[in-house]
Amino acid sequence: MTMVALSSDSLRIDARATAARIEEWSRTTVCDRLKRKGAVVAMSGGIDSSVVAALCARALGPQRVLGLLMPEADCSAESRHLALLMADLLGISTAIEDITPVLQALGCYRQRDEAIRTVVPQYGAGYKSKIVLPSALEATEYPIFCVVVQSPTGEQIKARLTAAAYLGIVASTNFKQRTRKMLEYYHADRLQYAVAGTPNLLEFELGFFVKNGDGAADLKPIAHLYKTQVYQLAEYFGVPAEIRHRPPTTDTYSLQQSQEEFYFSVPLEHMDLCLYARDHQIPAAAVAGAIGMTTKQVARVFAGIDSKRKVTRYLRSEPLHLEAQFSSAA
Repeated sequence: MTMVALSSDSLRIDARATAARIEEWSRTTVCDRLKRKGAVVAMSGGIDSSVVAALCARALGPQRVLGLLMPEADCSAESRHLALLMADLLGISTAIEDITPVLQALGCYRQRDEAIRTVVPQYGAGYKSKIVLPSALEATEYPIFCVVVQSPTGEQIKARLTAAAYLGIVASTNFKQRTRKMLEYYHADRLQYAVAGTPNLLEFELGFFVKNGDGAADLKPIAHLYKTQVYQLAEYFGVPAEIRHRPPTTDTYSLQQSQEEFYFSVPLEHMDLCLYARDHQIPAAAVAGAIGMTTKQVARVFAGIDSKRKVTRYLRSEPLHLEAQFSSAA
């Protein structure tokens, strides 16, 4: 078997042809298969939602796309500014739904804070927080999530999370994505539109989404594209440099947090190539030379890819029911 070579051009796409293919598929999916009149796109000011909004506007016409902004107490003000900037560029209509009151009523912030206090007892009013993973470049055999908290005076504390604390924090913050999806479908039902999801291939394959939250959608136009390929489309579409140069963020926690430190553990362009290499049986040593990492570091990334795929299989699974089980057994 001939080994596929790895280089910076391995993920290069013909942006024009790729866009045309996705636009045709999106138009056919929304109008013919789903029998919907347009699309709702949740816009965060990030690269993925900007590209999906552009694809939908090009495929369906800007008058048939709604850009939905759903800020909450922990969101960056920059997110709203950039989302509106992109919507204005595309000429699509927008709606803004502040979900803070809903999250307060659901106990999102209270339950998150209670989970944090199990490892940082002094955490309280005026504090900020985020959860982080160690970098895959560090020699950590079993990466453990930590919480980083910042006091009102600016002092930062980092503490390892117990399993219960980690699960409590994640379960409570997942209210955010699920509340947003509820509102997306409200507007989709109101307008007889489809909901367009924004996950890219890295997020979809490695489980970086919330089940029945940002993982739910009627169509996912970029779920087959690596993150670096999404950036190529963004450049082709003329997405503003402010958005293209903004570091990808979760925009979920009150302290600024990158996707790298929260989930992927290495720069996204390296993760793209490692995932590509894993799927094309390219050995760690060959990857290391191409991206400037050691073979051991790449091996740790490979192990992380395998682990994430296994652990998050549940997130990608369809609802199960008895008749389907018996049918498949037959």
